[in-house]
Amino acid sequence: MNPRQEQSPRTEPQPPDRAPGFVDIVLSVLAGFFGVQSERNRARDFQHGRPIHYILVGLALTLLFILAVLLAVKWVLRSAGV
Repeated sequence: MNPRQEQSPRTEPQPPDRAPGFVDIVLSVLAGFFGVQSERNRARDFQHGRPIHYILVGLALTLLFILAVLLAVKWVLRSAGV
């Protein structure tokens, strides 16, 4: 490749013009838990989403995660005979 050839400029992905639905919010919160949110979805969330929706879903998913860990620990302890 010739070093003088110009690379095509990177364009920022355009967020969709619609508000995120419930499934979109849950997937965005899960992606946030793992730190793998795409730029396109992040832009959509900040431009069209309402913060309270993400807060409530985040709290609910956090509580479900804690409950799952507690149940797993109880199951392991019961299986071990403790």
